Amino acid sequence: MRLILIFTICLTTAASPVLSKTVSNACLKSDRGAGQQRLCRCIQQAADQTLSGRDQKRAAALFADPDLAQSVRRSDRKRDEAFWERYQRFGNVARRYCRAG
Repeated sequence: MRLILIFTICLTTAASPVLSKTVSNACLKSDRGAGQQRLCRCIQQAADQTLSGRDQKRAAALFADPDLAQSVRRSDRKRDEAFWERYQRFGNVARRYCRAG
């Protein structure tokens, strides 16, 4: 019984969203996010729902470097294309739930 409980806790923990502030911090440092803590927290929540920890680090780099975002978007590498699809899904979720208003 105890083993089943531990296994269940491990599964639940592994499936939980990444609880970091990687994207939120990048948002706050960006020109658009400066001083908008509420908006950046919301964007972080969208990232937690849609991006892995690795993808969140990569997305944070795009906040800081728009030229890098263009490079990834235009890349023909499968890895970049797959990331860009996930990044767009994240962006759509963030736009839907984090409208400044």
